[in-house]
Amino acid sequence: MAEEQLKWLNEPPRYTNDGALLRVTTGHETDFWRETFYGFWRDNGHFLYRSVTGDFTAEVTIKGEYEALYDQAGLMMRLGETHWVKAGIEFTDGRMYFSVVITNDVSDWSLVAIPTDPAGVRIRLTRHREAVRVQYLDSGDNSWKPVRLGYFPPSDRVDVGMMCCSPQRAGFEVAFADFVVGPPISKELHD
Repeated sequence: MAEEQLKWLNEPPRYTNDGALLRVTTGHETDFWRETFYGFWRDNGHFLYRSVTGDFTAEVTIKGEYEALYDQAGLMMRLGETHWVKAGIEFTDGRMYFSVVITNDVSDWSLVAIPTDPAGVRIRLTRHREAVRVQYLDSGDNSWKPVRLGYFPPSDRVDVGMMCCSPQRAGFEVAFADFVVGPPISKELHD
């Protein structure tokens, strides 16, 4: 997580990065969303990223102080303001869910309840040409569970990194550990 390789889109008011652990405190009413259902656009969430060429797999472990509606943290893949994916843990209806938003001009949203671990949740995002694949590591049986397979426009280069937002407040505190980007995992969907 060497900071010289990473850049901020919408730098948060407070953060520390010691190379192994990134701690972030979010700004006021931050989010990434485009139009669908709510009728607004927001592109002011916090995103620490690097550019990647070709297909890849990115992983990170996230642990946050989830308290307010829509507090969220995870991974993001982004071509620009109109094409991006965010995937991670989001606080909704009084509990944490695995949430994925894929935006191709307009946003969609999917949620799934997953077991959460006090030590954090490890998530994985893989790009295979025009597809994005999202998984989480189930600490109960130590296996990767599928959450989403979706379309994302092909491109030579894309930005990938850690994302967090707090649409209803400021001050969501989250820690990201062991962020890595490497070659894509196998396209086999079933172990």
